[in-house]
Amino acid sequence: MLRFSTAGESHGESLAALISGLPAGIPVDQSFLDHELWRRQQGYGRGGRMRIERDTAHILSGVRHGKTIGSPIAMTLANKDWKNWEEILPIETGDPEKHKAVASPRPGHADLAGALKYDFPDARYILERASARESAARVACGAVAKMLLRALGIEVASHVTRVGTAELSREASFAEIAALSSREEVLLACVDPESEARMKAEVDTALRTGDTIGGIFEVVVHGLPPGLGTHVNWDERLDGLLAQAVMSLQAVKAVELGRGVTAASSPGSQVHDAIAYAEGDAQPFTKFIRERNNAGGIEGGISNGEDLVVRGYLKPISTLRRPLASVSFESREATKAAYERSDVCVVPAAGVAAEAMVALTVARCVIEKFGGDSLRELQRNYQGYCAQIKSF
Repeated sequence: MLRFSTAGESHGESLAALISGLPAGIPVDQSFLDHELWRRQQGYGRGGRMRIERDTAHILSGVRHGKTIGSPIAMTLANKDWKNWEEILPIETGDPEKHKAVASPRPGHADLAGALKYDFPDARYILERASARESAARVACGAVAKMLLRALGIEVASHVTRVGTAELSREASFAEIAALSSREEVLLACVDPESEARMKAEVDTALRTGDTIGGIFEVVVHGLPPGLGTHVNWDERLDGLLAQAVMSLQAVKAVELGRGVTAASSPGSQVHDAIAYAEGDAQPFTKFIRERNNAGGIEGGISNGEDLVVRGYLKPISTLRRPLASVSFESREATKAAYERSDVCVVPAAGVAAEAMVALTVARCVIEKFGGDSLRELQRNYQGYCAQIKSF
């Protein structure tokens, strides 16, 4: 079974990532892995931390001579900012006078709930782990999962469809979305320049007023065959697994599969994707076809061969340069919320992190369905299944 975990704090010495359950023989491209980490750091509206860090993954185990060897892959991502925090957050007792407390909880963050839960007098240790800095380790794991999926012809990409009130004004093809990942400069990861300019204006307004802004990103999985996931047990449904995976990302407050939101207010005749049958080999997996994909590639908890479409709804970043009202942990008196260096808009970066979570989820389902201790064995099983459904 594919499993992964992360460790580390926002201002600690490094982040750590561990991924296990991958078959042997997957080519591991260090430049691709580091490029994925670079993409997570880009986007208009990012804060000062992104000018300090340039993430790269240091692989400690599980990869030799450029390929996975079947054992757990361990990686570290150094925090360059650690040199400024060594005395503030030492492993040893250190000097309590140098501790940098988060003295008043920030609305929207884990600060208050976490301090109450773990019995801390301030929110410093909560902030350190709850920070979206942790998502860099997820992106490292997700990059390895993408390498597995690519070996089967499955691609994962994301784009931004909304920032604030500015929305993408047209449909985007998968080729357009995938092309965004090779851009040398990332603005707001929107395929349409005019829509992106309107999104930028929303970020500029938030920046000027000391506010923050959220939006919607969309992750698309292309080349996925029918049959991943199942309807037979609630915790094995692909839609449920994806919803949990994307919802687990920092600041995501809602997840949509296909046209789930508008479907709730539309008649069934406009929602469900009519099925047809086409002779020939034009379709990659099966001769059963659909003219539209409102279901987002999943029906009954099972992939149906269409592009898998997952949207994440990202709330505005909780740390505001114009802080909201709060209460002092020490005095219990009204005050302003604490301020930590932060971003104004992170929707494109969240899309990259969501790509990682979706890739990890799909890779897990692929390994569970097709098995194999080596990539060649997995590919053989996968190709045999694809041939089976093609002949149905």
